[in-house]
Amino acid sequence: MTQSSPYAKGMAPPAKKARAHSRATGRVTLSDVAAVAGVSPITASRVVSGKTNVDSDMAARVRAAVDKLGYRPDPSARALASAKSTHVVVLIPMLSNTLFTDLLEAIQESMWEAGYQVFVGITRYQPEREAALLESYLSHRPAGIILTGLDRDESQRRLVRDSRTPCVHVMELSADPSLHCVGFSQDQAARRVVGHLLERGRKKIAFVGAQLDPRTMERAEGFRAALQEARCYDPALEILRAEPSSVALGAETFRQLLTRHPDIDGLFFCNDDLAHGGLLEALRMGIPVPDRLSVVGFNDLPGNEQMLPSLTSLRTPRREIGLTAAQMLLRLMRKEPVPETAVDLGFELMVRASS
Repeated sequence: MTQSSPYAKGMAPPAKKARAHSRATGRVTLSDVAAVAGVSPITASRVVSGKTNVDSDMAARVRAAVDKLGYRPDPSARALASAKSTHVVVLIPMLSNTLFTDLLEAIQESMWEAGYQVFVGITRYQPEREAALLESYLSHRPAGIILTGLDRDESQRRLVRDSRTPCVHVMELSADPSLHCVGFSQDQAARRVVGHLLERGRKKIAFVGAQLDPRTMERAEGFRAALQEARCYDPALEILRAEPSSVALGAETFRQLLTRHPDIDGLFFCNDDLAHGGLLEALRMGIPVPDRLSVVGFNDLPGNEQMLPSLTSLRTPRREIGLTAAQMLLRLMRKEPVPETAVDLGFELMVRASS
């Protein structure tokens, strides 16, 4: 007659000596918990994962072992076991610009509430760096990815496409129905700024761009097109600098323009920090704004209302873009229908004393 095992129903033979942690990593493992609780690793796993079909006494022993050993589940191991990742990758150009911190905070907020962790990659506006980050992160099979802008070469687009990772692009729009994106038209935003300056009676309007990323260049194109249509475009009134946008650069380019072209009466800075520098330099040079010259910035970042005079700027909906992009990505990851592949959240010109 065969005797039944005393370790049936999930029981495991008592370990000769409970291990404090995995020898390989120093991390307490589920096997360690099972050994201390006197159950099988499968039973321990069921209890830790919240399954209810486990004997109450065994479950209590597992929970006691978890507390005693300080066991914490490994998200990467759980994701591997379930074939589902718990993290989302977000690639942004920089963190020193409020534009991207607002965007990132909104994404993080939505993803955290949905049970996902956000991994952030900083590209520094460098295509080769973004390509390396993209390849590295995709190799870990994230649940989804959010990319800033649309400007990528075919190899990068193929990398994302072949990975079959749900992807949403932010800050720009595309007419390609295969791409999911949330943003606004940089070209139309720039045209709105120029239209405002023209409405103010300005004719000699200059443009200052820095960093020269694709979005800055789209603004420059919108600026040119609007002035060409108004028959008052002068290519000599453009300054495009590859350096990062800054208050110091704004002051420098303001003085350069006013020294070379003292008759300009309107100035469009592609970022607010440049415009802040321009307004400070106007004070130093004794040039009255807006009586002599109108100044407009872009993005409407904090501090504009405290400038002297307060800065007119085009407000971009970066928080709304982050929230909408996160919800779009969640739908894609859940394989739910996405009503629109391209969501245009528009912009708003905040008119203040500088124009």
